[in-house]
Amino acid sequence: MHTTNYYDTFIAVAEDTSAHGPAEPPVRATPSIAEATYRMIAEAPYAHTSDDVIFAVWADRKGVPDGERDAVRAQFFSKGQPCLRSSDLGKRYGWGVHADADGRVALVPLGSPEYDALAAGEAPDGRTVTVTRAMRSRRSG
Repeated sequence: MHTTNYYDTFIAVAEDTSAHGPAEPPVRATPSIAEATYRMIAEAPYAHTSDDVIFAVWADRKGVPDGERDAVRAQFFSKGQPCLRSSDLGKRYGWGVHADADGRVALVPLGSPEYDALAAGEAPDGRTVTVTRAMRSRRSG
């Protein structure tokens, strides 16, 4: 079984982001992956793991019925899936993602004191966090 979960980790915005601060993904008739991911995490900080978010967004977009989700989730994670490092939230929209000790995630706005502390490796509760970055949008070189 594969996972996208991180623990005691902060995903800072991508090095090549054009964001100067946080912005909500635009609202569309059919929500984009970034919009659906943003809504799920922003409406319930530290309530869901990365796996929960990535699967729910995928299942909602595919129209997977609630009664089938457990079985479909096992199949979904039977192979590797892109993690939140590849999300446009950190690549385009200026949001860091903090995963706590239990793997539950919350969004952290670029430019905030909380973002700066997490990017320096310190969680709000004083724990040390591993710092990584969202993936670059463009190849270097």
